[in-house]
Amino acid sequence: MVYRWALVSQKPGVGKSTSGIFLAQALYEQGDDPMLVDADKGKTCLDWDEMAGGMPYPVVSKPVKQLHRTLPDIVRGRGSVVIDVPQVEDHEQIAKGAMLFADTWVIPIAPSPVEVRRLFRDDAFGDFIQELQELREELGKEKAEVVFLLTRTNTSRMTKGGPDRDVRDELTNHEYRTLDAQIPFHDDMYRQTGGSRVRALGTPYERVAKELKALTPHAGDRA
Repeated sequence: MVYRWALVSQKPGVGKSTSGIFLAQALYEQGDDPMLVDADKGKTCLDWDEMAGGMPYPVVSKPVKQLHRTLPDIVRGRGSVVIDVPQVEDHEQIAKGAMLFADTWVIPIAPSPVEVRRLFRDDAFGDFIQELQELREELGKEKAEVVFLLTRTNTSRMTKGGPDRDVRDELTNHEYRTLDAQIPFHDDMYRQTGGSRVRALGTPYERVAKELKALTPHAGDRA
């Protein structure tokens, strides 16, 4: 199977790069052949790779525009691709290229209704998503799957009440889907930052990867 996931955010500090590392690791541990593309000029994923002495999959720095044109040659012959996309508010053109290439857009967000309202203020983010979907259609591509991932939560599973439930309800009001799995702020996991023993299996990212795979049943048909 070939999966192409882009981690997208309007602003920094939502756990996007951490999610990129752990999702690529989850794919690797599940038997896929992933590549992690660090399209963020901050190079967090690349730094993590270097400090770890090399991840068991390639980590490539590519903070350039027109990624949908350059990435096909870079990833040719490999399996799945995870892209750490820079924040849209500062690097819109890079983000656009990454999102045109990827088939699933994963949007990490903190469990705060205020963050959701900020994201959709003046409909700018929703308009941006719609613009990219229409551009994909013009290029002959299927619409991308758009899903939110709750990060920095108090629990790794959905609750019937509390901040994560409030955020899920708010996103539903905006007609967006939220993954069932969510990422708690857990010292044991974040302690792996910069270390050589990153493990995704047994963490919530294992469930996130499985959910994302289930969203793209046509992935195996892709060249």
